[in-house]
Amino acid sequence: MTESRIRVYLWWWPLFCATVCQLTGAEPRPLELSDVLQLEYASDPRIAPDGKRVAYVRNYMDAIDDRRRSDLWVVDADGSQHRPLTSAHRRVTSPRWSPDGSRVAYLSRGDDEHSPVQIHCLWLSTGTSARLTQLPSNPDHLSWSPDGRWLAFTMHVERPETPLVELPAPPQGGKWAPAAKVIREVLYRADGRGYLRPGFHQLFVLPAEGGTARQLTDGPYDHRGELSWTPDRRALVFSANRTRDWMYQPGESELYEIEIASKAVRQLTDRRGPDRQPAVSPDGRWVAYVGYDDRQKSYHTSQLYLLDREQGQTRAVTANLDRDVVSPTWDQQGGLYFQFDDRGTTQIARYHENGPIEVLRRDVGGVVIGRPYASGSFSVSDQGDLAFTRTTPWRPADVAFLESGHPDSGPTEVSASQLTRLNADLLADKALGRVDSFETKSKLDGRSLAGWIVTPPGFDATRKYPLVLEIHGGPYANYGPRFSVEVQLYAAAGYVVVYLNPRGSTSYGQEFADLIQHAYPGDDYEDLMSGVDAVLQRGIIDPEHLYVTGGSGGGVLTAWVVGKTDRFRAAVAAKPVINWYSHVLTADMSTLFAGRWFPGFPWEHAEHYHRRSPISLAGKVKTPTMLLTGEQDFRTPMSESEQFFQALKLRKVDTVLVRIPGASHNIANRPSHLMSKVAHVLKWFEMHR
Repeated sequence: MTESRIRVYLWWWPLFCATVCQLTGAEPRPLELSDVLQLEYASDPRIAPDGKRVAYVRNYMDAIDDRRRSDLWVVDADGSQHRPLTSAHRRVTSPRWSPDGSRVAYLSRGDDEHSPVQIHCLWLSTGTSARLTQLPSNPDHLSWSPDGRWLAFTMHVERPETPLVELPAPPQGGKWAPAAKVIREVLYRADGRGYLRPGFHQLFVLPAEGGTARQLTDGPYDHRGELSWTPDRRALVFSANRTRDWMYQPGESELYEIEIASKAVRQLTDRRGPDRQPAVSPDGRWVAYVGYDDRQKSYHTSQLYLLDREQGQTRAVTANLDRDVVSPTWDQQGGLYFQFDDRGTTQIARYHENGPIEVLRRDVGGVVIGRPYASGSFSVSDQGDLAFTRTTPWRPADVAFLESGHPDSGPTEVSASQLTRLNADLLADKALGRVDSFETKSKLDGRSLAGWIVTPPGFDATRKYPLVLEIHGGPYANYGPRFSVEVQLYAAAGYVVVYLNPRGSTSYGQEFADLIQHAYPGDDYEDLMSGVDAVLQRGIIDPEHLYVTGGSGGGVLTAWVVGKTDRFRAAVAAKPVINWYSHVLTADMSTLFAGRWFPGFPWEHAEHYHRRSPISLAGKVKTPTMLLTGEQDFRTPMSESEQFFQALKLRKVDTVLVRIPGASHNIANRPSHLMSKVAHVLKWFEMHR
């Protein structure tokens, strides 16, 4: 998408809001923290096989229980008949149409938040819904058989553990402390899931009318990815790492085919690197999948491949794209669709055999509402119609529809395909910040950098505004022209917000990502400062009132920034890594971090780990700095923030540690946590105006 197209695309929403306010006589109001509780967004849109209806997950905030909730809704392809399929006021996910379009299977938990998720089915003709299972663990990756008789899924199967020691039995009525937890595995906890139960995820099939699930796989291996049936429904294709050392091989996997009747497993691929997300073609000849040749880097660009099931030969379809490909999906005519990010926009494309790759949409996303990260998904009807989650900088995800044979020809067609407007009642009379793209050059080496500027509502170009630099995490991720309630709340508080995709960001190709291989943080700091300087040259910023914040990888860079410069009046490092040595040995993905992000183990490369750690710069920090982290964060554990807090306190630097009780690495998962994060950031900046 050219810069001129982006600018046209970004203009229409503020003008629309102003028109609404003129018609109603209402004065547009800035976004407020309490508005977070009214936000809704669509996810997982699933188009019916005939292309006439779209079922999707409608997400909303439960202000009473302080949770995100969801129900299933359905809307006709022309935007009519928008209605709920469930109204359980709990977490309902994963709608999946039966092949004949008469039923929708889905996942839902009962009233007890601690009970397992179960598989349900809804009959569209009657509106009747029934629970099909009574499973002991949460199912995932639902998939209908082509004849509609079976549902396949994955589920964790607990492994019995022999106690390490035997204690005497407590006396009658005794209230002894809980038993000791004995941990044996290298991967023993996961962020957002807590301490892991012993066991493995296995494949199951279930009669579509309910009954007893039949386990297909066994052994000490995790089978957790997407499942794809062969057209004759005799087999399933799946991805897994079925080697004994799988815990020490992050990302490694192969494709397998399992025969339903005999449970016989046949390996389809064999290379060093992940092969995942299989999708069997309608004629059964091909398996589309994504993966890469593993070169032991921190980041690899995933390509789209086609595997001939009979010949066993594989060819790369997107070898010349140099962008991460996900979600290969077939229509019944043999058209192959996929999703990828390009320069901060998420796109859907179609592959024509021996022809060019055709981009169909460039506005996918809006499911991650906190910050403007890539997100979103799509589905395809038998005829090639598309349903997808569409976003703009001023709206979270809505459901949009694209009829087969009508690719995106420009921003004038965007609104015509939108089926839902979930936040029209909330945001139409809100004065949101305007979002503009810009490009600049890195002062380090002249590389082109993409960024976005969000100006406050009622922006006056003759005034000087304080600036907030908001840094994305990852570091292998990207920001773009997508809705972000956090950024909009900063703008509503009177700040110009700037965010960029510095070197290492995804959606710019392998070479751009490789610039931070074993060198993060580092030169990406120079990119960020180049972006700030480019905005300062516009004359709209008060250079004495600069602020910086970021989360996760952005928290790392925030802590790095304040160790490199004192040009910012205050900083908030959310869920940062401060000491890579301690992080690698306490985080939930230690095998990935130690094996890919660094040249070796920390005790073998202590100087390298220290040189890349913000703690190495603690003696230079003068900037007032807040550390903000969830107490249940296992990705960047609380001990990381505590180290920087203590270091700055020992040096008598103005600092504060904010601990969010019950929060994992995804601090914004609960509505109150999202509001709390933004409120603390704004308060810290206000204290240092």
